[in-house]
Amino acid sequence: MAAIPVLDVQGLKTYFFTRSGVVKAVDGVSFTLMPGETLGIVGESGSGKSMTALSLMQLVPQPAGRIVEGRILFQGEDLLQKSQSEMQEIRGRDICMILQDPMTSLNPVFTIGNQLVETLRQNKEPHQASLMDRAIELLQKVKIPSPEIRMSNYPHQMSGGMRQRVVGSIAIAGAPKVLIADEATTSLDATIQYQYLALLKELQAETGMSIIFITHDFGIVAKMCDRVAVMYAGRIAEIADVRDLFNNPAHPYTEALMRSVPNVDEEVEYLYSIEGQPPALDNLPPGCTFAPRCPYVFDRCNEAFPDLIQVGDRHSATCWKLAGK
Repeated sequence: MAAIPVLDVQGLKTYFFTRSGVVKAVDGVSFTLMPGETLGIVGESGSGKSMTALSLMQLVPQPAGRIVEGRILFQGEDLLQKSQSEMQEIRGRDICMILQDPMTSLNPVFTIGNQLVETLRQNKEPHQASLMDRAIELLQKVKIPSPEIRMSNYPHQMSGGMRQRVVGSIAIAGAPKVLIADEATTSLDATIQYQYLALLKELQAETGMSIIFITHDFGIVAKMCDRVAVMYAGRIAEIADVRDLFNNPAHPYTEALMRSVPNVDEEVEYLYSIEGQPPALDNLPPGCTFAPRCPYVFDRCNEAFPDLIQVGDRHSATCWKLAGK
């Protein structure tokens, strides 16, 4: 019997209605997330990665932002049909999100212990031990040294790596089924980053949670992810198993992103860069949005945007050059 996705996103569209026009931040995104799976989402800044995550949580900035179309099925139930009070029950308990900067997630005027205990109280923590003991246990789980002492610390008294671990402990407090990590390692140095990624994998193995990992770093993708979705201009350009994507990138944008990663074994005069700029999301070009920057462009590319074309098993891409294959 085939496994049922814990999350099934269908044709998600999130637009911002501004004086200058309609900004199509997320424009028809579809993907599934299986139990225990890690899905990576990569792409340039402004490609729609974080806005997709905020849409899943129904945290789109109001009043300009609005989810105008699509379905977000979480364990078979459409989150877009839920009220705000119902979503408050789901956020933090069933679906959690780790933001890029831990200082935007932690309140500077409350201690770490206060914030952990409040999270446990909001999640109606059924643990028999006291909430304070459970909070210390969570800090131990994310390998915070001397957790009893750290409970009385304020965020500014901790290093960036430790703050990120605290945010991780808050995220797993409710034993979520889906964890969204949005550039969660950007502020960490290489050693702490490695430890943090290992910690997430360890927690995933213990709890069976699914992870959506948003990043610019293909090294993290290779280490962490089972599948990868490449986003460009609010849409998914390619989605595949991680090994297949690295060995056989099908979309010109994916090829270009991979060529942009420096190879330490090669001596080159100039590093590769993608020509041009991503399009303005309130003034998208006709046809394929990557066409103005694509080395393979031909007439059809400027006429219509292609649907996802199957390249192989669990591998598809939106590119007209694949249509004849």
